[in-house]
Amino acid sequence: MAQYVYSQSGKPDRTIVFTSANDGSWRVDVPGGALGGTADVSMASTADGLFQCALPSAGHSGSASCVRLGDRDDAIPRRLDPRVQHLLTDWLNVLTDRRAPLAVAPANAPEGLTGTCYSVDSTSASLNAPLDVGIYCYDQDGTPTGVRTGDGTLRLAAAPGPAPATVQLAGPVVIDREPLDTAAPPTPDPSESPGAGTP
Repeated sequence: MAQYVYSQSGKPDRTIVFTSANDGSWRVDVPGGALGGTADVSMASTADGLFQCALPSAGHSGSASCVRLGDRDDAIPRRLDPRVQHLLTDWLNVLTDRRAPLAVAPANAPEGLTGTCYSVDSTSASLNAPLDVGIYCYDQDGTPTGVRTGDGTLRLAAAPGPAPATVQLAGPVVIDREPLDTAAPPTPDPSESPGAGTP
């Protein structure tokens, strides 16, 4: 388990908790990861599938509950994707894939980050780049110590703890709830509210 501080321009810093287990499962808890930053979510991939869990927060007043999004290796739908977890999960595989359309070069560590850093750019003209371009930093055993992309900066806050055998979901899996979008819900139009326009 490791804690990272996620910094984005104009937003308060958030602590991201990432757990990578010995069985290949993972979980990333993302404060403000849904509903325009008002709801906390946990993304997880286990042997049972890919899940989004809503955590108790301003945008989700109920107890923690999880929705299955698909199989463990499925892509997270864009409207549900807080994106920060890619830096710690599937983008690691892209960086080590010699066939990926990437240009990688040594780089100096950005302010606040440590480790051996690399500048990563896409060599593909495709709009669907395999990962976000930026500077990726790692320590000697391959642990990500920090990443700076156009979306923000992720910085390792403390030395990671030992990996558990598997990850646990943040709550029970339910079927009577839709997953939470990353975008803020639309603001209700007062003119469409019941009783609007009546004397």
